[in-house]
Amino acid sequence: MSIGEAADIATEAGDLVASLMLRPWGQVSPSVYETGRLVSLAPWLTGHLERIDYLIRTQRQDGAWGAPDGYGVVPTLSATEGILSALTRGDRGTNRERLADAADRGLRVLATWLSSPLELPDMPAIEHIVPSLVARINQHVEGLPGRAPMPLPEAMSYDTLHAVRSWVKSGVEVPEKLLHALEIAAEEAVDAPGIQPTPIGSVGASPAATAAWLGGRGGHDAHEWAHRHLEAVVRLHNGPVPVGLPITVFERGWVLSWLLRAGVPVDVPPEMVTDIRAAIGPAGTPAGAGLPADADTTSVALYALGLLGAPHEPGSLWGFRSSTHFSTWPGEQGESVSVNAHVLDAFGEYVRRRPAAAPHYDETIAELAAWIRDRQRPDGSWTDRWHASPYYATVSCALALDDFGGDVSQEAVRAAAEWTLGTQRPDGSWGRWEGTAEETAYAMQILLLPRDRTDPGRLRAADRGHEYLERTTGDDHPPLWHDKDLYVPLAVTHAAVIASSYLIRQARAQAV
Repeated sequence: MSIGEAADIATEAGDLVASLMLRPWGQVSPSVYETGRLVSLAPWLTGHLERIDYLIRTQRQDGAWGAPDGYGVVPTLSATEGILSALTRGDRGTNRERLADAADRGLRVLATWLSSPLELPDMPAIEHIVPSLVARINQHVEGLPGRAPMPLPEAMSYDTLHAVRSWVKSGVEVPEKLLHALEIAAEEAVDAPGIQPTPIGSVGASPAATAAWLGGRGGHDAHEWAHRHLEAVVRLHNGPVPVGLPITVFERGWVLSWLLRAGVPVDVPPEMVTDIRAAIGPAGTPAGAGLPADADTTSVALYALGLLGAPHEPGSLWGFRSSTHFSTWPGEQGESVSVNAHVLDAFGEYVRRRPAAAPHYDETIAELAAWIRDRQRPDGSWTDRWHASPYYATVSCALALDDFGGDVSQEAVRAAAEWTLGTQRPDGSWGRWEGTAEETAYAMQILLLPRDRTDPGRLRAADRGHEYLERTTGDDHPPLWHDKDLYVPLAVTHAAVIASSYLIRQARAQAV
């Protein structure tokens, strides 16, 4: 790598890290689902017409919104219901004919989907969100000629939704995990007893949840800070809003981990290091204010601290231990290989920095590595519940196993690399539905970071991947991360691209 190339990458990485301090709530793409909820719940909020225009502009040719493979159901329900709400209210400044056309197209595709066997992705609160939106849409179309009520997907019912609404109404403390989707409680969410916004004014780190709690009283004095929070959030994208904010600790942990693991030279402000350390309490750390502590954010933050030479004892992770693995949060339904790979990183890096701690963690490290290996698919990849792409799950597992899984894990790491080589697209990219910069960056790391890099085909494939990144300027980031809707943590994906670009330049220099 030339001195000029190294300096350019270091500058780009430094600018990215500096941006984390300048925008501490996080850099997150707008969400169709969340924007649709604000159109429905908060027409009084600044940027209302811009949010409606965003929904119209992002509708697909087939009438749906969102990604394939069932990922379009939630955003299509939300956008359609939001547009129907605007039509029902007769919102000033809107083109009624344009809204009616978009709503009709959305209703048609939903009627087809919901009347057929439907496989839905494993998304947070989807079992509550879908019934809540189907019910609202049915209220809008009730009695309209030619409009039959929308059915619920198989295995879904309104029972749990009614239970949640009764819970919210009762005034008992609502778990932070549920607060993130408070909008499902409908009218029961408005000024619900037992719910208080965070000091920055958000409820559940969600614009939709905050709007639901506020109801139609955006200017009410008692809710000033929640109103101010929403006004700040809608300015980030000139109307549309992200599905979750703030994501402060999550963003900083992942950005630093991608950069530092790849060896990218970057100066990290000491204030950021201190902030990450201070965020980790006895129960771990949440992704941001208003969310529950989770093992994923906690472990990545701990790993980043280790890479920064400021290791912090990872004892808070024991609270997420289940009988066989680590849960994202206590009582999680389902399991995540990427979460367990990140816990393996956190424990492994801490032991590497503090060898005297090895007796306390070695057995768990070996058990974690075995658990992850056992969940590798026959083709060499992994899939996960927190990301739509197998390349994210595979880079998380392969790199953790390579670093901390011992020699017994090397065959799994090699299989992951072989799968990656075999799934490269003709244009040099990688991706689940299409080639993307984010997934290409992950694939390049799978090929370039493991210890066994003797196959020259890996470097050739990574070179083609880098050529693709240079053609796209590394900015091709469709939503792939799981929340109530798919989203992009923009700084995180940018860091992954920087890391892969640095690695390929290093590999080329070493091959000369």
